[in-house]
Amino acid sequence: MDLIKLHGRKAKMLLVYPDYTDRDISFKGTGGNYMEGLASISAVLKQAGHSVSLMHLLNLHTEEDYKKRLLSMGEFDIIGFSVRTTAFPDVINYVKWTKEACPNALTVCGGYHPTLVPEEVLKVEGVDCICIGDGEYAELELCDKMTADEDYLDVKSLWFKLGDGSFKKNPIRELFSDLDRLPIPDFDLFDYDNLESSKVNTAIVVVSRGCFYNCTYCGNGNFRKVYPNKKIYARFRSPENAILYLKTLLEKHPYIKYINFRDAIFNMFPDWFDTFIEMYKKEIGLPCTGNIRFDILTEDTVRKMKEAGFYTIDMGLESGDQEMRFKYLRRYQTDEMIINCSQWFHKYGIAQLTYNIIGLPHEDIHKALKTIKLNARMKSDRVIPNIFYPYEGTVLYDISKEAGFIPEGDLTKRRVPLVQPQFPEEQVLFIEAYFMHFVKRYQRAFRMKGKLGKAYERWLDKRVTGKHVPYKFYVWLHDCYTAVRNSMKDFAVNHLPKVYLKLRMLKHKKKAKKD
Repeated sequence: MDLIKLHGRKAKMLLVYPDYTDRDISFKGTGGNYMEGLASISAVLKQAGHSVSLMHLLNLHTEEDYKKRLLSMGEFDIIGFSVRTTAFPDVINYVKWTKEACPNALTVCGGYHPTLVPEEVLKVEGVDCICIGDGEYAELELCDKMTADEDYLDVKSLWFKLGDGSFKKNPIRELFSDLDRLPIPDFDLFDYDNLESSKVNTAIVVVSRGCFYNCTYCGNGNFRKVYPNKKIYARFRSPENAILYLKTLLEKHPYIKYINFRDAIFNMFPDWFDTFIEMYKKEIGLPCTGNIRFDILTEDTVRKMKEAGFYTIDMGLESGDQEMRFKYLRRYQTDEMIINCSQWFHKYGIAQLTYNIIGLPHEDIHKALKTIKLNARMKSDRVIPNIFYPYEGTVLYDISKEAGFIPEGDLTKRRVPLVQPQFPEEQVLFIEAYFMHFVKRYQRAFRMKGKLGKAYERWLDKRVTGKHVPYKFYVWLHDCYTAVRNSMKDFAVNHLPKVYLKLRMLKHKKKAKKD
C-alpha cells in the first residue's frame, strides 16, 4: 500500500457510525444515539489540530444513497468505521462503496468486532487497517505521522493490509491508567440537540472504561486480554474530572435535566463511588440512572444513590435459573442474594430495571420461565428481555458452536440466532414478547396466600409451557402490537417530548410513593 503523505497539513478524518438495529431499508430513523468512544477520539485528534467529521447512519443505506452522502461531506485522508458485530455485514458493503467513491482515503475499522476477531475484519475487501482496543492515541499517532510524511505502518494497536495481501500486525499499546489524561469528549461531533436522548432532556454519560468481571456472554473478558497490562483494564475518571465532564456537558446543553450513566458497573469501585456520589449530590444533583451489580451492592450504596437523585437502577439479572448463572454465565449470585438486594430498592423508592437474556445455549422454556418468576419475586418495575447473540471470541460463542447451535449464514438476519431443538424459535420469541406480561401476573400469584396463589401459579405455568400453547400465533399478535406501540413512542419522543417526559417521570413518582 502507498503511504499517505500530507506534507505538513493536518489530517482530515471521517468517522462512520452505523447506528440502527432495524434493517428495514425504507425506514428513515431520526435522532440517533451518542457514542462516547467516537466523541473521545474526536476530542483527542482535534486537540492536536486535526479535523474530524461524523457520518451518522441512522438507517440501512443503499449504495446510491451512501455514496451520494459520502461525497457530499468532502474529501478525507482517513475514513474510520465503528464496527459492532451485528453491524458488520452492513459495514462490509459500506467499506467497499467507500473505496469505490474515495479510493485514496485510508479505510480503518475499529470497535468491538475488530478487537474480538481482527483478522476476519482486516481481510474484508477495501479495509486497509484495523484498530484493536482503545483508539484515541493510535489514531493520533497515525494522523501525526501522516502530517510529518513518516512511515506509519509500525503504529502500535494498528494492523495493516499490505500491497501483497499480507498483514502487518503491530503490538497493542499499553493501557493508560489515568483517564483524566483524556480531554472532555467532543460532544459537538454529534448533532447533539437532536439525539434521541436529548429530545427527552437526557444525557448519555460514560466516566469509566472496562470491567473486571468475566461474564461469558460479554466481550469484556476478551477485550481485556488484548492488552499487555490488562490488570488496569477497568478504570474511572477521577471524581473531580467526572464532575468537570458533567459541568462541561451541562454548560453546552443547559436543557439537560436527567443523566443516564452508561458505565458497565457504576458501583465497581466503592471508594470511587462514595467520593463521586457526594460530589454529584452537591454539585450536579440531577435525577439519574445507572448500572449496578448485585454481589457488590450494600444497602448503604442504595441509600446514597437515592439521596443523590437516582430514580432508577439498572441491573443485569440475565437468567433466573441459578444453575445457568453459575455454570454458563459465571455470575455467582444466588436467588436469595438477588431478592434481598431488590428489597433495598423498594425500601428507598427506587425503580428497578432488569436486563434478562433469553435463548441461552442449553436453555429451554422451563428455565426461561424461572427468569420470569425471579423477576416477579424481585418485584421488578421494568424488564428488558434480550435474545442471546453469540459474539465471536466469547466463551458462550464457543459453547454454542461446540453444541452445534450456531447455523450457517448471517446471524444478524435471524431473530433467534441459536437453533436449539429443546428451545425452538417460536418459544424464545414468545418468552421475549410476553415477558413483562407474565412477570406482573406471577407477582399477583405470589401476593396471594395459600392454595389460591399456588393454583393461580400452576395455571400460569400451563399458559407458558403447556403442550397446546399457540406460540406462533401469540408472537404474530405481539409483533402487530409492537409495531403500533413503537410508532406511537417514536412520534411522542420526536414531536411531543415534553408529554413523553412528563408521563415517564409520573410513572417513577407513582412507583416511589407506592413503595
